[in-house]
Amino acid sequence: MNFDFHNPYPSVRLPVFARNAVSTSHPLAAQAGLRMLWQGGNAVDAAIACAAAMSIVEPVSNGLGSDAFCILWDGKELHGLNSSGPAPASWTVDYFRRKYGADAKTPPKRGFDSVTVPGAVASWVALSERFGKLPFADLLEPAIEIAERGYLLPVVVQQKWADATPELGSLPGFAQSFLPWGRAPKVGELFQFKAAARALRAIGQTKGAAFYGGEIAQAVEQFAAANGGSITARDFASFKPEWVKPIGKEYRGYTLHEIPPNGQGIAALMALGILKNFDVASLPVDGADSQHLQIEAMKLAFADVYRYVSEPRTMEVMPQQMLDDGYLASRARLIDMKRAQDFGAGNPVKGGTIYLTAADENGMMVSFIQSNYMGFGSGCVEPTFGISLQNRGHGFSLQDGPNQVAPGKRPFHTIIPAFLSKDGQPVMSFGVMGGNMQPQGHMQTLVRMLDYGQNPQAACDAPRWRFNQGVGINAERQLDGETVRTLMERGHRVEVLNDSYQDFGAGQFIWRAGDPKVEGYLCASDPRRDGLVAGF
Repeated sequence: MNFDFHNPYPSVRLPVFARNAVSTSHPLAAQAGLRMLWQGGNAVDAAIACAAAMSIVEPVSNGLGSDAFCILWDGKELHGLNSSGPAPASWTVDYFRRKYGADAKTPPKRGFDSVTVPGAVASWVALSERFGKLPFADLLEPAIEIAERGYLLPVVVQQKWADATPELGSLPGFAQSFLPWGRAPKVGELFQFKAAARALRAIGQTKGAAFYGGEIAQAVEQFAAANGGSITARDFASFKPEWVKPIGKEYRGYTLHEIPPNGQGIAALMALGILKNFDVASLPVDGADSQHLQIEAMKLAFADVYRYVSEPRTMEVMPQQMLDDGYLASRARLIDMKRAQDFGAGNPVKGGTIYLTAADENGMMVSFIQSNYMGFGSGCVEPTFGISLQNRGHGFSLQDGPNQVAPGKRPFHTIIPAFLSKDGQPVMSFGVMGGNMQPQGHMQTLVRMLDYGQNPQAACDAPRWRFNQGVGINAERQLDGETVRTLMERGHRVEVLNDSYQDFGAGQFIWRAGDPKVEGYLCASDPRRDGLVAGF
């Protein structure tokens, strides 16, 4: 790919070139990963160190109570890891009906009845055991040091922290852990998380056993029981992450790979499969026609994803049927270039997620994502070990259908790492975090790179839109004004937002330029977060 390195968008960032690299949404996490590479570790070691550090430095998006997914190229083939945790054994439809009434449609948004078993720590252990080089405990040392010593709050993290405080401040353990001095920290203030350091040390020393059924799981069980929850140490102990084969879809000679359901990555594959039926590159990159076409393709994909995607064993329609070329061509024919349409998609909530990627000079590339779901997740934080618990249970339905809650079942998931290949060889490890923005970000950035030749940093910096429901979208203020006006004339209900940090995702990209020992990688980090590419 011959990229145009003129960046037409407002940004002070340029691509970073390195033979060993990590890209994260927080500089201290990037440095943690780089430290492992300097010590002779590989990209998996670096990614785990980054992920552990991110659980400390960006608690607004993830924590030790998160889920995680990974796609990695080991130098020869592609692997997928689904480390999303299931519902507690006590969770049935009747359990929620008794507590929240017959009219409840989903488990609650916050509190212990939104907490599913966390899978992130298990993903670190599984990745380390299968692909890592360094001792597992060493990978957590940077995060332990950061948690004990503390760090100074950056701008975007502080904004999200302050925004979440009014809703979450009264939930069990939240104020004790995240509201020092009775309020959210201010930009530049020192935040220490010594309870989480205690947890990380126990996790490192036991290779995760303390977390799954050991002292940490016991502490969570006791804390849950004291606050109306039903999750138990046995629920933790029964969890195992699942190695899976990524699913893929060809686009412009490349193949995009995603984790198969229960996640929403298939939405990006479907949208690109629909766009294959159009000459996108003939349309001006930031013009109304190109943006309208992408919006409509994304809406069509979401309409099916929200209807059919769940844990694979309960799906009524299989992924291969949803990705069939003939079917996607028939969906493409529904697009009217002159008007916006409501294809009946749902109304997904906003999310809180971290994405990171790492690559080394031996060719290993790691695409990793970790999330507490909605900001700080459930808002419940076990205080002894600082376990900030996710609220993935809110993604279940209490109504009949493939995503109905059941004991030991995994919910519909929003977090999706991505990987790009060409002719069976690795090209790019990447992701764009942020609720239902993730497949939208995958599609929008890939269209810019593969149809228009924009380099990853320019594609990352470019203005984005975000589909919500019906004909409603949000648009960044940088999106061309004439394009916005034309979209509105076609029936799109466009709300232009000035705050890009909350609604439009944030990506990290590592593009393989050739032989990693010679040409290395071209790397990018999204300006919508406090991120950094670090490499050598």
